[in-house]
Parts: sequence; C-alpha cells; structure tokens
Amino acid sequence: MSVIETVADMSFREKSAWGMGLVLSAGAFFYFSKVMSLSEALGRTAPPIIGFVIAYVVFIVIASVIVMSVLAGTAGKEANAPADEREKVIADKAGNWSGYVLAVPALGGLWHYSVNLDGNMLFHLIFLSLMLSQISEYVFQIALYRRGA
Repeated sequence: MSVIETVADMSFREKSAWGMGLVLSAGAFFYFSKVMSLSEALGRTAPPIIGFVIAYVVFIVIASVIVMSVLAGTAGKEANAPADEREKVIADKAGNWSGYVLAVPALGGLWHYSVNLDGNMLFHLIFLSLMLSQISEYVFQIALYRRGA
C-alpha cells in the first residue's frame, strides 16, 4: 500500500493527529534549540525568556491554523462530523496515557531542582513535560487508530 493510499484511508481525526503531532514536535524542536544554544553561550541553563515562549506559541498557532485548514478543506463533511464511539474511546485512552508522560519529566524536574537548586532547568523541564504530554497524546491516538482500537 502506498503512502497516498494510506493517507486517503485515514479518518479526518487521524490526519489531524498526524498534523498536530508534527506541528508540536517542530515547535518543541524550535524552542529547545533556542534554549540550548543560549545555554551553551551562557555556560549555564538559560533563564526563561518570554520571547522564546511567545515565538513558540505564535509558531504553534499559525502552523496549526494552516494545517487544520488544509485538512478540513480536503475532508469535506467529515471535518464537521461528531466523533463516533471508537474515536471517543481513542481520545479518552490517549488523553489518559499522556497524563503519565506529563508526570515523568515534571517529577524529574522537581528532583533535579531539589538536588541542584536550578530553577531555570525546572522551568524548562516543566515546559518540556507539557510539550511531550501533548505530543504523546497525538502519538497514542495515531497508534490506536492504526491498530484499530
């Protein structure tokens, strides 16, 4: 089966999960590449810079609007259809599992702070946990759609 046939067979919500997962992954890469380069230049963990956070949010909003507009434009009536029972179960499971992903780096950040007293790293790890949680929710949705849950 070709990639085009595979994409054509996906539901609108699965395509949305792919699109948003890629957008959020690109946003996380953008944000943390900026933080890491600044940290290397400073020789310590970069402090939270509101400009980086604003740039991340602007990128996510613009890219999300573009991706979802394209997907909705090509999906027709399916884009406005309510979620069916299978899609509701998939969303619930993925949301539940992503909560665990949220906890791991957050707890790691708290542990790191208690040992090193690095509040800047705590901020970045908590922000990372929020990003990873949302990305993992889309990854879990994709996995559940692919296995037919």
